[in-house]
Amino acid sequence: MPRNPLKRSVDVPADVLGRVRLGRGERVLAAAVTRDGTWLLGTRDALLVETGLPPADMGAGRQESVRIPWQQVERADWDRDTEKLTVLEVGKFGRIRPEYAFEVDDPGLVLDLIRERVTASVVLQRRVTVSGKKGLFVVARRAPHGDSEITWAYEFDRDVDPQDPTVMEAARRGLETAAEELGL
Repeated sequence: MPRNPLKRSVDVPADVLGRVRLGRGERVLAAAVTRDGTWLLGTRDALLVETGLPPADMGAGRQESVRIPWQQVERADWDRDTEKLTVLEVGKFGRIRPEYAFEVDDPGLVLDLIRERVTASVVLQRRVTVSGKKGLFVVARRAPHGDSEITWAYEFDRDVDPQDPTVMEAARRGLETAAEELGL
């Protein structure tokens, strides 16, 4: 689907809008359609992934639609060579992070919106050194509209073992310092 460079987004068909669950007052700010017909819809609050496939037509494990609040998106990357948009969730300790890959000719404003909303969700990010240059980040996040609780996450450098007692203590101190900085 060619995109008019003067338009802010592609037009979202009414049937797609009818299938997604928009919150009260929520509206689509940017949209893109992937090569397989999946719609990526960005709102003020979340990234909505709408396959448009009835459950019987979906592959094993695929969901008809997914809602990912911005504070749960760690990052999005666009590879121009492969025309692949990858979205990585923050994830939970000890579990594989949810990752989504979409083949899309042009992510348009969806990529810009994802990056803007993810940045808006970060309340505080502090570096904690464990040994030499190795360490971790303590990250405080909340929904970009700011009326939700703060959630905390750690981002560990490669080769830093989160279960090492020294790392655990550094992470605890880092979280404590960050929370104090926010007055919590």
